[in-house]
Amino acid sequence: MKALLVRDFRLAMRAGGGFGLGIAFFLIVVVLVPFGVGPESTLLAAIAPGILWLGALLACLLSLDRIFALDWEDGSLDLLATAPLPMEALVSVKALAHWVTTGVPLVLAAPLFGLLMSLPEEGYKPLILSLFLGTPALSVIGTFGAALTVGIKRGGLLLSLLVLPLYVPTLIFGTEAARRGAQGLDISTPVLMLAGITCGAIALLPFASAAVIRVNLR
Repeated sequence: MKALLVRDFRLAMRAGGGFGLGIAFFLIVVVLVPFGVGPESTLLAAIAPGILWLGALLACLLSLDRIFALDWEDGSLDLLATAPLPMEALVSVKALAHWVTTGVPLVLAAPLFGLLMSLPEEGYKPLILSLFLGTPALSVIGTFGAALTVGIKRGGLLLSLLVLPLYVPTLIFGTEAARRGAQGLDISTPVLMLAGITCGAIALLPFASAAVIRVNLR
């Protein structure tokens, strides 16, 4: 599993879906918003939690289509399917690699981008916590969507249409946790809901993704 994880890290960086792409897209979203809504700091502070979470969510979408596509194109997926490693473990490693190369950099970059959005000082810790708890769910759900569309030419748009509705609960509770934190309110309820969504996704979706891949490989 360790060798597979290292291999996925290298593939992600080589294919251009690593650290820089997601952060660059995240930055573009954050920079463009003030041009659209105006530079008023009060307004930016009010919408900052939602914009930062939406930017992170959309940035996660950029590299989803490459989770299984490269392995499908060169035939590696067929070999991995016959390896002693269970398909569920393979899917979990893929999701972990996507989170480390995409989700973690977004979590680390969020405080800096929060400055650009005039995020209140009280909102930084809740924002980081909510992204840290929520981005694993984005990667696991995205891996499921990538498994559904593996082998489909130009399946990126279809993947986005399949995955975005599944992202909505994570977006709602992640944004609510960051918003409440910025206002100095209690964040325990949205944080617990966010953690529950992530735990449920990690527990269930690898099995669904593995089943879908087995069907696609037949």
